[in-house]
Amino acid sequence: MALDPTALRDAVTDWYAATARYLPWRRPDASPWAVLVSEVMLQQTPVSRVLPAYERWLARWPAPSDLADCAPGDAVRAWGRLGYPRRALRLHAAAVAIVEKHAGSVPSDYAELRALPGIGDYTAAAVAAFAFGRRHVVLDTNVRRVLGRALSGVASPGASVTAAERSLAAALLPDDGMLAARLSVGLMELGALRCRARDPHCDDCPLTSACVWRLAGAPANGVRRPAQKYDGTDRQARGRLLAVLRDSDGPVTRRRIDAAWPDAVQRMRALDGLIADGLVEPLARGRFGLPA
Repeated sequence: MALDPTALRDAVTDWYAATARYLPWRRPDASPWAVLVSEVMLQQTPVSRVLPAYERWLARWPAPSDLADCAPGDAVRAWGRLGYPRRALRLHAAAVAIVEKHAGSVPSDYAELRALPGIGDYTAAAVAAFAFGRRHVVLDTNVRRVLGRALSGVASPGASVTAAERSLAAALLPDDGMLAARLSVGLMELGALRCRARDPHCDDCPLTSACVWRLAGAPANGVRRPAQKYDGTDRQARGRLLAVLRDSDGPVTRRRIDAAWPDAVQRMRALDGLIADGLVEPLARGRFGLPA
């Protein structure tokens, strides 16, 4: 028999209270800025890789104004090897906007958060919910997978959030914003630790006795995206070129750029992409640097 909304909420929040990992951005005294930084860093990046970078970032830039006072290149350099370095530029641009438009304080309103540079629907909803206790639907891949399996019998979510998923999640949220946020983070944790995309731990899941997907025999329906190849890709080439600049004390010569990747055509494509994305600046005398 399927769980009713109240039973599902209780099962997830009780499990979360007993099982949740200690993560610094979940601390009661974590600032809205700390929550925003964590949400941007956690996009497509596992917690184990984010933790050290997050700690260093907040130690250096504990408030938006601290980051806004620095050059965008400093943010790119500090981003290190987290991947998808445009996120560093987005965080810097968001910090500048927070200082200029919100007196240095992260806004609590979803629409104002959504208007910040580089902040999409998910991140705006997550910060409004987790930093300010606002009632918003927070749908990441983990939440979508848990709800899809438990309530609809779908093994894996599609590439994009559907109206049906959003409506289902909204119907589950309690009216109280703090309780709604707790349910959302509990669903995230359940997806990360138990209802995993591969090798789910159904025996230890608080929803296992009523999970539609498990009761149907865990069919392999839905969409399963193949693991992304990395070696030899443009993304790896971009990372190699950016590492040369990030690890240098100043601008570098074209010769050093050329030495970082052997394929000349792919190297030029990667370099052009980095320049177009604002991650690299071409300078005088054929040199290149991080954005000033």
